[in-house]
Amino acid sequence: MARVLIPQPSLDFDPSEVAVSWLTLANQGHQVSFSTPDGKPAQCDPLMISGRGLDPWSQIPMIGNIRLIGLILRANGDARRAYAGMIKTPAYLSPLAWADTRASEFDGLLLGGGHCARGMRQYLESEILQRLVGEFFAADKPVAAICHGVLLAARSKRADGRSALYGRKTTALTWKQERTAAGLARLSRFWDPNYYRTYLEAPGEPPGYMSVQQEVTRNLADPEDFLDVPAADPHFRRKTLGVARDSATDDTPAFVVRDGNYVSARWPGDAHTFARTFSQLLRA
Repeated sequence: MARVLIPQPSLDFDPSEVAVSWLTLANQGHQVSFSTPDGKPAQCDPLMISGRGLDPWSQIPMIGNIRLIGLILRANGDARRAYAGMIKTPAYLSPLAWADTRASEFDGLLLGGGHCARGMRQYLESEILQRLVGEFFAADKPVAAICHGVLLAARSKRADGRSALYGRKTTALTWKQERTAAGLARLSRFWDPNYYRTYLEAPGEPPGYMSVQQEVTRNLADPEDFLDVPAADPHFRRKTLGVARDSATDDTPAFVVRDGNYVSARWPGDAHTFARTFSQLLRA
């Protein structure tokens, strides 16, 4: 049994990536602990549970409760059930504070993601977490990162000042995925068109410069170390259309990269395969 730490922001983490990972690891016999900025239970992005707020009419009284696009974009049934179970556990209700966590006390680290700027910037920009992540990599302990969690890993530094991911192969939320979601938000959530963009480009920066993929890539030893689904993959369309999600019994929609003691994935649709791969790494 491995001791695994999952740090979270106070608000807006993605429930699929964290809860599916928690359930998979717990079912495999691993001991999962959580940490937050202040030692209080974290709150996920509520839109990803209810789906309310993802349709163009969401701000209109009465009919705002009607969900169409929201039912498609929110966490699926597996993830919502996992989340409902996770938030009742003693470990979730009594998290550690970020400042009180030490890499030496855990066997592995899992970094979930999210996109809403309110909470995720707190997580991505935390010097405490960046130091902690750097400690795990320096000790060559198993680390798993998915979606924006990969960005936190990329911002964490080694002793030589380079990124913890320098010299590693990785994937993360791709610019194509981020751009597609942002385009949808401009129509379905027009009052908050940047809901799916945690960071925006400054004047003069090219499109996508502040996307997860491009910032992660700038921290790698070689741009080709950022991996996406190869065109020859027999399940290429399932993996790239952004509709199919993996499950406990079907990994064909997922794309997960393992490089030594490091595992990465792109988005909630990879979560089951991502967590199973990490569990296998912990056992090994």
